[in-house]
Amino acid sequence: MKPQTAIAFDQIMQDCRVLFEKKTRDYGTAWRILRNSSLTDQIYIKAARVRNIEEKGTQKVADDVRGEYAGMINYCIMALIQAELAVDAPAELSLEEALQFYDHQRDTTRTLLLNKNHDYGEAWRDMRVSSFTDLILMKLLRIKQIEDNAGQTLVSEGVDAGYRDIINYSVFALIKTSETV
Repeated sequence: MKPQTAIAFDQIMQDCRVLFEKKTRDYGTAWRILRNSSLTDQIYIKAARVRNIEEKGTQKVADDVRGEYAGMINYCIMALIQAELAVDAPAELSLEEALQFYDHQRDTTRTLLLNKNHDYGEAWRDMRVSSFTDLILMKLLRIKQIEDNAGQTLVSEGVDAGYRDIINYSVFALIKTSETV
């Protein structure tokens, strides 16, 4: 893997973590009330907006599309945290706890990125940003199906793998869009 990919991943994830920390300071961990299916739907809304903007070529709400990818990253991290916490875990986490959980999920996802990039030889660099959007939407539909099947799969990876792939596709989209600016 090119060293700049790891550096770019780290910078994007640091920016997302700062946003997560600020929102946690503002709202606490109110997101803990959401079921994972609701978090999946929040990610879907963001991905659908990006695709609509890509297809229409215009947008009426000024919110930057890059912010939608960052939002998808943070919602995926929240979903991964939720999945690891016990059902009876407290709804309110301290800022320190929330950030420790965030860092653990970020680091696990970074390892996946490095391993896949090694095997795939950074083929993602030749892809279009719109393909990342489509892949995110496909992963979300798969996650929804797994959720609807109470987490049961026959041969497929679980939802955690889907969330991690969405994080990495979002990172790739952010890298590609920053390189074209």
